Amino acid sequence: MNMIMNKLDAKNYYTATRKYDLSYPRLEADLDADVVVIGGGFSGINTALELAERGITNIVVLEGRYLGYGGTGRNGGQVMAGIGHDIELVRKHVGPKGLETIFEIANLGAGIIKGRVEKYGINADFRHGYGYMGFNRRQEKTLREWEKEFRAISPNDDIRMVTGAETHSIIGSDAYSCGLLHMGGGHVHSLNLLLGEAKALSDHGARIFENSPVIDVQYGDRVTVRTARGSVRASKLLWACNGFLNGLEPSLYRHTINTYAFQIATEPLSDEMIARISPIRGAYSDIRPVIDYFRVTNENRLLFGTATRVLEYVPDDLAAWNRAYMLKIFPYLKDVKIELAWGGPLCCGANLFPQIGSLPGRDNVFYVQGYAGFGVTPSHIVCKVLAEGMAEGSGRFDLLKSIPHARILGKERLRAPLMSAGKFWHQFSGYFTGRR
Repeated sequence: MNMIMNKLDAKNYYTATRKYDLSYPRLEADLDADVVVIGGGFSGINTALELAERGITNIVVLEGRYLGYGGTGRNGGQVMAGIGHDIELVRKHVGPKGLETIFEIANLGAGIIKGRVEKYGINADFRHGYGYMGFNRRQEKTLREWEKEFRAISPNDDIRMVTGAETHSIIGSDAYSCGLLHMGGGHVHSLNLLLGEAKALSDHGARIFENSPVIDVQYGDRVTVRTARGSVRASKLLWACNGFLNGLEPSLYRHTINTYAFQIATEPLSDEMIARISPIRGAYSDIRPVIDYFRVTNENRLLFGTATRVLEYVPDDLAAWNRAYMLKIFPYLKDVKIELAWGGPLCCGANLFPQIGSLPGRDNVFYVQGYAGFGVTPSHIVCKVLAEGMAEGSGRFDLLKSIPHARILGKERLRAPLMSAGKFWHQFSGYFTGRR
């Protein structure tokens, strides 16, 4: 993984446009806390902030690099509905009532994010407007079903189907035959959102340490977490490393596998060009098993991301590779320069559904991981539920905790073949589920 990350770890749009000049010290002391969190991305910071808002403020967050180094600072910034790729995959584990609860919480993400931005005055470029795009009649049928579900959950939001020529009213592309507009969704500068949330967490009294990779964890009634220069003893521990766990906790590591996604950012474009690309100045994705996802930014750039369709590999030239996919959607951008190109891992479970819970036999050790590429919005939902479980317990936490997650055998030696096989299966089955 380190060799791959060295290739992908280029300057990206988020680090280039961060608005918060925050830095936190390295852990160089032995501390006591109520809660210690390993991981300084959306999962770790959001759960800690949820706990702090409940009055649990003696929290220590340990980040191995810098806040947002992982998926939080490498994503598309899409604020979309839902909590996982396909809720139907967990139906048999939760039953009808449990599925109803999941549908209820699946639409909370945009409201949580917007509420955070307003409550703490976070400068994160939050903007409403999302388009779920379709290429054919099968996908149109699926989108019409989504329209009914979204309207039932969010009756006050502007949610409507567009087809044929009307599709151009939400996106400037001939590639799509239909779309579902959801003005309750939208997009956000995810790194600035995280940094604003981290500042809010610090203001509550929590302590954050960067450049403090964990080297050892000892479980017990009081958990001890050690770094090279210090330690934290705490009553509760949260593993929030997602795709960067690197085997540190084997019982969690064996239930996920990493794939990779790649993004580009164009040079700043004219107002006229942005209006042509996105009349709603919004964010978009199609509904295929492996999606294209893109949005416009406050600086008039187009951010465009995708992943390999079937074969799992890292392209030699990320900018050229991703640009080719962008031009399939927007051929009139052929003369536009690509200024930034980057990538990063997506942590996936077998059912492509977020994993939260506590370790068997260790009720004071919690975890969250496996967003499968949909982490911006679901992380805010899942971490609210996780904080409920860590603080006082809740039925929603028990429900999500009860979902089993399969062990992924051979992930170290066979990662690429396993991911290729998984992508092939999802692409093939997409013809029968209305996603292709």
